[in-house]
Amino acid sequence: MTRRIVRTGLQLTCLVSVVLFLVVFLDNRYRVLPTAIHNHLPAHHPGFVVTDIRVLSCSSLNPFSKCAINEDNWHKIDKDLYLGRGFPSKAYVHVRRKREEELLSHDELVIDVFVGPTSPVDGKLGKNEKWESRSMGIWIKRSSKRHLSDSTKAVTGVDVLFGPDAADPRSNWVMQRTTLKVDAHGEPPEPRLTVRNGPALKVDPPVPRIRKDGKFKILQASDLHLATGYGRCRDAVPDGYNGGPCLADPRTLEFVERILLDEKPDLIILSGDQVNGDTSPDAQSAIYKYSALFTKHQIPYAGIFGNHDDESNLNRAQSMAIMDGLPYSLSHAGPSDVEGVGNYYIEVLSRNGGSTSALTIYMLDTHSYSPQEKKYHGYDWLKPSQIDWFKSTAQSLKHKHKAYSHIHMDLAFIHIPLPEYRNPDNNIVIGNWSEGVTAPSYNSHFTDALVEENILMVSCGHDHVNDYCVPKNNKHGEAALWMCYGGGAGFGGYGGYGGYIRRMRLFEFDMNEARIRTWKRLEWGSQEDLERRVDEQIIVDAGKVVTGM
Repeated sequence: MTRRIVRTGLQLTCLVSVVLFLVVFLDNRYRVLPTAIHNHLPAHHPGFVVTDIRVLSCSSLNPFSKCAINEDNWHKIDKDLYLGRGFPSKAYVHVRRKREEELLSHDELVIDVFVGPTSPVDGKLGKNEKWESRSMGIWIKRSSKRHLSDSTKAVTGVDVLFGPDAADPRSNWVMQRTTLKVDAHGEPPEPRLTVRNGPALKVDPPVPRIRKDGKFKILQASDLHLATGYGRCRDAVPDGYNGGPCLADPRTLEFVERILLDEKPDLIILSGDQVNGDTSPDAQSAIYKYSALFTKHQIPYAGIFGNHDDESNLNRAQSMAIMDGLPYSLSHAGPSDVEGVGNYYIEVLSRNGGSTSALTIYMLDTHSYSPQEKKYHGYDWLKPSQIDWFKSTAQSLKHKHKAYSHIHMDLAFIHIPLPEYRNPDNNIVIGNWSEGVTAPSYNSHFTDALVEENILMVSCGHDHVNDYCVPKNNKHGEAALWMCYGGGAGFGGYGGYGGYIRRMRLFEFDMNEARIRTWKRLEWGSQEDLERRVDEQIIVDAGKVVTGM
């Protein structure tokens, strides 16, 4: 009996060993298991792997040249490496990629990418690995070990960004330090490869929450006007910077980073015109620059669009698809049956791990230019579907918000100012009113909806050198809503009118007192000016709009 048990045990051990050998060794190399089983192995990440990279050039003067590979599995990264400055030439990066279950015995995997004049000498070439040269200074390391498709070594994504200041905020993406070799007329586009190894990582959006001291701070960064590359400074004060010429985007982002370090906001609101259409032929590169900065400091952010964001190579939906899912981003498109892209709300939860909402932030798309220019000159307006969505959403949340132990407060952000910013109630204006209010000519009365739903404050951008706050009265003649401007922050947009200094607005919420305090911070000046809270005021106290504080 004992011998039988021992023999059975030995047989089972041999069987398990054979199975382990089959799974760990043979399947790693030859994919002997069915895909249905293989895809459920713990080490496996299903998806595409890159097997080759090429650059194809073509000329608009040569009808026989084509910037496309007419073979299966080749994917064209639809970005001209010259950014339109290489006429008549164009060039595109092409990536051959396959699903892991489609790999054939002769396929080789790309496991590393390098850009430079010569092959990298890293001393890390293993058996069946080799560096291969491609045009424009690209080198790819390929391996015949197909089992590497299951590891973090395999290249699974390749993208192109532009500019000497390009950055990639995405998880497990690494940008090449050397630009691709392209000869373009005028300002060089400086295309850079950025590469992902291993599986695409899912990033859960952060959950904004009131701090333990009962406070919460928002930085409104409006009208950054970022470019592809450094950009061009407009109306800069002073013209030079740090002993050299003014570089728009580095100076803008340096300003933003200084305020992040000084003020330590809990949330950043981007209130439109993050991308400067005229100087940003690749909007993705501009979007990634501000996202990389916020990701570096691990601060959640949310954005809406202005009238310049979609004047480049991406429309609103395409830009939002990029923004949605980036680390620390709370941005998303909102309901598809509501006009515009970026109508959504953010709930800031109560402190100490509670699940109830303390603040609700409504984000709305104010579109771009008037669809009826002859009748209503200037800019577009909030549409009935947006107002209906806002009112129904606000009303549906009221019961839920009653669960909050303190006074719940609601606020909103838009890009283009509302007609009431022209101050029909003749209330006191706090801050600079240095240019005309470029609100829509047609009034869809969204301000009335804000007052009806007890929104305490709304803040916009668009008019760069207006940075004031003004209260709006209700039907009883009482101040019921503060309407503020964020002030222009970016050097890629205009900033004239009397030596205006770029600035950003902050809002601090003290939930212990149901109080909102706001002020602005300057980009340039004496040390005292840089540390000063400009036009600091209390706009809400005990959950009510107040004036004169």
